[in-house]
Amino acid sequence: MAYQPQIKVPATYMRGGTSKGVFFRLQDLPEAAQKPGPARDALLLRVIGSPDPYGKHTDGMGGATSSTSKTVILSKSTRPDHDVDYLFGQVSIDTPFIDWSGNCGNLSAAVGPFAVSNGLVDAGRIPQDGVATVRIWQANIGKTIVAHVPITQGAVQETGGFELDGVTFPAAEVQLEFMDPAAEEEGAGGSMFPTGNLVDDLEVPGVGTLKATMINAGIPTVFINAQDIGYTGTELQDAINGDPKALSMFETIRAHGAVRMGLIAQVDEAARRQHTPKVAFVAGPAGYTASSGKQVDASGIDLVVRALSMGKLHHAMMGTAAVAIGTAAAIPGTLVNLAAGGGERQAVTFGHPSGTLRVGAEASQEGGEWVVKKAIMSRSARVLMEGWIRVPGDVM
Repeated sequence: MAYQPQIKVPATYMRGGTSKGVFFRLQDLPEAAQKPGPARDALLLRVIGSPDPYGKHTDGMGGATSSTSKTVILSKSTRPDHDVDYLFGQVSIDTPFIDWSGNCGNLSAAVGPFAVSNGLVDAGRIPQDGVATVRIWQANIGKTIVAHVPITQGAVQETGGFELDGVTFPAAEVQLEFMDPAAEEEGAGGSMFPTGNLVDDLEVPGVGTLKATMINAGIPTVFINAQDIGYTGTELQDAINGDPKALSMFETIRAHGAVRMGLIAQVDEAARRQHTPKVAFVAGPAGYTASSGKQVDASGIDLVVRALSMGKLHHAMMGTAAVAIGTAAAIPGTLVNLAAGGGERQAVTFGHPSGTLRVGAEASQEGGEWVVKKAIMSRSARVLMEGWIRVPGDVM
């Protein structure tokens, strides 16, 4: 039997925030994979090494976690006043599935630097020294992200002293502005609160009726109170990820929240929409020891938040979920706002498993509806490797 040789595709392996993934220019992909569909998905699954029943991604570039099983496709923007179009694919670890339903806020920090370094931003817009402003069209959710990328001697500056909890080494700071972050999700009517309420009673079979804030901002997220499900909000990964009953409970909450948000029609559809919505639990400020050994002092934070991604407790905090946290915190009466002490606020610092993070958002009411014009946070990004990805030629 004859086997096709491997093909090689130009690619860059990058860290963005507390995630990492494989970045491609659209024009560099094989022709069949330059448009959405089975050929593209098959290629990217093979790049990552999924599906992997061993849960290791040994035969691919993935890291077998939700934070490291990621792909990005970038191209010069076709939209006015934007530099680059950004498409994100969350790759399942153990099933042949890529979820294109949401954004990755952490990898958003790497989009601007990649775009500058790979000729996707007009050279006249890049200073010799200073900050390049890159306007990104996030194609998954139809939103604008503005990245402020540090430039030294005409090139992206990647090294620096900015420290981000959840990332081992410091790097250069990339500030991100998520413009009009209320996500326009199919079935959710484009509303920040698709149920029309800041807090709902969410009936979850086998769990009970939970107070929940369900918000479309950054990424659709279902927030619940930690104490209502027997937690403190200071848990680390092992406390949740080593407990199959807990993971099953969170998935049930997520699925029923998705139905209430109008993202799916039936609970069983949640299995085919793994990336969204997220589910997170919140509590008031409390001290704890982070996964790095760092002591988090209750006096230095406004609240604690833990969030699940792709069925597991995240090791830090998804960037898009941080946007949801900042947005919800800015709106008096949400569970996030109440956990932070209530009242009006333009920024919060919250504790997550790896440490702390500050995110800002300004909310106002227009015509009786809550509106947030932008959410702001800082991340960092760095190229880890660049060259060619190799995959078997018969993959598509």
